[in-house]
Amino acid sequence: MRLNNHVSYFRIILTLALAMCLRVVPLSEEMALLNPDWVLLVLVYWALNLPERVGIFHAWTFGLLTDVLTGRLLGQYALAYSLIIYMCLKFHNRLRQFPFFQQGLFIFFCLLLSQLLLFFIKNLQHPAQLHASFWLPVFTGTICWPLVYGLMRFVSLFRFVK
Repeated sequence: MRLNNHVSYFRIILTLALAMCLRVVPLSEEMALLNPDWVLLVLVYWALNLPERVGIFHAWTFGLLTDVLTGRLLGQYALAYSLIIYMCLKFHNRLRQFPFFQQGLFIFFCLLLSQLLLFFIKNLQHPAQLHASFWLPVFTGTICWPLVYGLMRFVSLFRFVK
């Protein structure tokens, strides 16, 4: 079932802003290692369900905002998000017909590709060690995908009473 055209840009921007808040919420050091890339998960949801409204420009813009928000090298999240959203847009018709488990695998590989790209860029700046904790956001993001999907589906289908 396609989402109706009643989903406004305000809802899209609001959910992405909330995801950015979750991205930088102060957590303990152990919990911060488990914090998934909420912005990417929300972008992937919107790109798969409303590809005519959310695309590579949105991914690039919110990637730059995430770069500024997290204090990382300007453009690395923008590049990673744009690449992932391009893949989502390319395969969104196929992905919508997959069972939920296979969509979860796609989300896993999207998060993995994003983390690898971020590591590659970080490694270009200065050589870095690849720790086991590096992979934790990929796994927690994959585990959180059903929750994100359900909440986003509710937000996109909820109609305000006039």
